[in-house]
Amino acid sequence: MKYRFSILVFVLVLITTPKVFCCTNFMVTKGASSDGSTMITYAADSHIRYGELYWLPAGIWEEGTMVTLYDRGTAKPLGQIPQAPITHQVIGFMNEHQVSIGETTFGGRNELMDSLAIVDYGSLMFLALQRSTNAREAINVMFELVTEYGYASSGETFSIADKNEVWIMEIMSKGCETVWDKKQKKFINKNKGAVWVAIRIPDGYVSAHANHSRITNFKLSDGKTSISTSEIDKIYNPEVEIIYSDDVISFAREKGYFDGKDTDFSFAEAYAPINYGAARFCELRVWAMFNDINDDMQQYWESACGNDLKTRMPLYIKPNRKLTPQDLFAFKRNYMQGTELDMSKDAGAEPFGLPYRWRPLTWEHDSTTYLNERVTVTQQTGFSFISQMRSWLPDAIGGVFWFGVDDTGSCVYVPFYCGITKTPLKWSEGYGDILTYKDDAAFWVFNRVAHFKYLFYDRVMVDIEKHQSKLENKFITYQSAIDKAAMELYEKDPNIAKQFLTDYSCNTADYVVDYWKELGNFLLVKYLDGNVKHEKDGEFERNPWGYPKSPMFPGYSNEWKETVIEKTGDQFKMK
Repeated sequence: MKYRFSILVFVLVLITTPKVFCCTNFMVTKGASSDGSTMITYAADSHIRYGELYWLPAGIWEEGTMVTLYDRGTAKPLGQIPQAPITHQVIGFMNEHQVSIGETTFGGRNELMDSLAIVDYGSLMFLALQRSTNAREAINVMFELVTEYGYASSGETFSIADKNEVWIMEIMSKGCETVWDKKQKKFINKNKGAVWVAIRIPDGYVSAHANHSRITNFKLSDGKTSISTSEIDKIYNPEVEIIYSDDVISFAREKGYFDGKDTDFSFAEAYAPINYGAARFCELRVWAMFNDINDDMQQYWESACGNDLKTRMPLYIKPNRKLTPQDLFAFKRNYMQGTELDMSKDAGAEPFGLPYRWRPLTWEHDSTTYLNERVTVTQQTGFSFISQMRSWLPDAIGGVFWFGVDDTGSCVYVPFYCGITKTPLKWSEGYGDILTYKDDAAFWVFNRVAHFKYLFYDRVMVDIEKHQSKLENKFITYQSAIDKAAMELYEKDPNIAKQFLTDYSCNTADYVVDYWKELGNFLLVKYLDGNVKHEKDGEFERNPWGYPKSPMFPGYSNEWKETVIEKTGDQFKMK
């Protein structure tokens, strides 16, 4: 077979850090979106994750080509597997057929880690994107991979979507019980593989997950709407909406995780029992998104806060309005505003209303453990995305990968069409890294602005949000015109349309970096030394003789003053 690239070993380098309460995914079906698109979101939260836009070109591969797999948490080589004969183009976490995948890690039972497995969660995501044309095929690819090579990660929840369907999948390895295989002359794991469940989110509904297992009870196989892996050949039947591994219940019984009736089985209760931390740090983020779009979520408040572990939120809900990409941008920026846990209002936010807390997540004082809230927006996000899949357009035009780097609170989501033929240099993989500063790399440009807002949040965020909204709303407004122009070109020549979309996406991305760099310069001047300079229409004001107008000195809030007085008494009182 001919092949396009003279590469005999294709390497997937997937580098990040082991995750603790990281990442947040939102999932929107066609009937729940304003335009009939499906959408999922993902935030790669990590203290050493670098924000860059991955790029994997399509390929036709010679027989014998191997793929080297690396652990996404450490970059440790795990092993090699044969490459597929044909692979699809991938940009970020969306492929050329509008298949998109996100994840959050829930951990689960530590004793079930498989030390001999070679396919970790990151490899599963990218291999599935390279080898599938729809969500069901992606699930089947993931099943086949872990069955053949084992699952090398802890418990994981995946968002898997295409232009028509949205699925949630939860998976757990089965531990490592080694036996000597005489034929292979090596130790093998007799429990190789994984237990898992995948559920299609009903049309018109939305779901979310945030580092805790959310699939509880599910309908057992009836051979029609629900199947187990012994019936995997039925996975492409459109009426199938639940798929699970044959041994997901029996293995739980064997390990002593479950002893009830099969119909009462809960994946989450068996493989990732909920506790206070899982609720407060994880389920609370799901609740925040659900609460924004559903009027009945107050009943789950105590559960989400960790005070009622017997009550679980539903896996999916019906929203009270149709959702847009802008809605999902906003959900990614939630810090519990409008609730009693608003992070900009408690003592840790003073003096400038900062809704961020530096790690560690929990801390001790006088032998008592306390916590910092873990909300959706967080400082250590490497990158995040909102993937938008539209069934009424050709794939190259229909898939839009809204991508942002660094903290979602101050990032700008830039549209990258899934049919583009390259990524812009300033956003591309390998252009700088978490230990290598480049002053024009998108990640570092956005980090400089973010670090400035951490100093004077309530002042600086007003400016950031103004420019953030300006750019994102502009791109949303442009979208219909860009789609139309691309369609006209596509009808003449799909390759010309792809080049047009490549030019638009790359030029827009470069424009955003340059714009944000200038914004950072402006903010530095405006808020230098804790003062606030007078400005009008983006220009700083001077007196009639051209000298800078004296700046304002905002000082501190009344709440902060009261705290100081309460703690110091008359120490600072003027006499």
